[in-house]
Amino acid sequence: MHLQGFEYIIFFMMNGFSEGGDAFYRIDGDLLDAAVIAEDLCAPVFKEIDARAEYNQYKVIKAFQNHRISETHFIPTTGYGYGDRGRDALDSMYAEIFGTEDALVRQSIASGTVANTLMMFANLRPGDEIVFAAGKPYDTLLDAVGIRPGAPGSMKDYGITHKIVSLTQEGGIDHDMLAASIGAATKMVFIQRSRGYDWRKPVMVDEIEKIVRLAKAVRNDIIIAVDNCYGEFVEKREPGQAGADIMAGSLIKNPGGGLCPSGGYICGRKDLIENCASRLYSPGLSKEVGASVTDKRLMFQGLFMAPHTVGQSLRGAVFTAALLEGQGYGTSPAFNEKRGDIIQLVRFKEERELIKFCEGVQKASPVDSQATPVPWDMPGYSDKVIMAAGTFVQGASIEFSADAPVRSPYIAYMQGGLVYSQVKLGVLLALQSIRNDEII
Repeated sequence: MHLQGFEYIIFFMMNGFSEGGDAFYRIDGDLLDAAVIAEDLCAPVFKEIDARAEYNQYKVIKAFQNHRISETHFIPTTGYGYGDRGRDALDSMYAEIFGTEDALVRQSIASGTVANTLMMFANLRPGDEIVFAAGKPYDTLLDAVGIRPGAPGSMKDYGITHKIVSLTQEGGIDHDMLAASIGAATKMVFIQRSRGYDWRKPVMVDEIEKIVRLAKAVRNDIIIAVDNCYGEFVEKREPGQAGADIMAGSLIKNPGGGLCPSGGYICGRKDLIENCASRLYSPGLSKEVGASVTDKRLMFQGLFMAPHTVGQSLRGAVFTAALLEGQGYGTSPAFNEKRGDIIQLVRFKEERELIKFCEGVQKASPVDSQATPVPWDMPGYSDKVIMAAGTFVQGASIEFSADAPVRSPYIAYMQGGLVYSQVKLGVLLALQSIRNDEII
């Protein structure tokens, strides 16, 4: 039988054939056979992912019903934005879903970095100290904190100091060192939930609960803040349901479901969210202003789709780990390891392999598949970064993408995937890209 294009790859993957042929996607037969084996290995893990996604989907549906969402909530507002029902409903829904008293969900919060910076600046004052419990924070926060000097307006400029608690050799939280680091000036303990650009484990919600108990035992008035990026809907519980005081994230990551075009959120204690709103807008105005000048439909629909979309992304990450482990690459987490974020790490021996892998991911994209990603200087990063991301929303890492700082060790950070099939195709094309380059 002679098949063309996508039918060709599906036919061979389902039947385990290894012979070549003329097709749109030229993938070696042994890679297709390996993909079949990987999927068989992943079947029990897929079942667990689907069960968690279903649980979280019911939680989200219930929040929509509890807040009696209707067409009128999608309508844009203008000017000051007084009485914006949709904006206020989104705030309340996020608070319910993430287990907090209040929330601030705004398109004007440009990214996860901005949301986290707002969360910190709004609740810290000159003379306060912030302790980073999970090692050095994500690259783009280094300027905001003042860890990397030179950027104007950092927390260091405002007299806010910091401590960094290094992770253990196993990549976990050092509880003893964390407890010893909390002093009289400590106002906030900050937990980065995802692994960032490090070969380490994410911080699970159960671990966040332990950190909350530890820090509060030292001083009950300490604020436990969580960078929740990449972790939403991966587990059944969110940090707010584990005792965290406040958390922040991006709407073009997990909770936007691949539909929300921009924005960020902060969920937490009512007084802490009031501080955030006062800094975002103005003291005294708080959450009463802020017009939604565009249709809010995609913010609501993206939230509705988020548990399912995260499930698809996790399926893709698990398959990637299983396939690449079988090809001799180092991966983290392993395909059957418990996950706390949507990020899949793959370690390569050479810079060339890393770059070819990202090129292959780009080829599987629905947007800009013809583009070739190259390492380049990006704001907020000290190394050149290569990013493969043919996404409908610019920079949306809930969509299938892979990026990496081009430095040793050569690690690709793959995340996202609106549909599992695209991730499967992308990883196969990435492996084929590496193989073709070796032949050349």
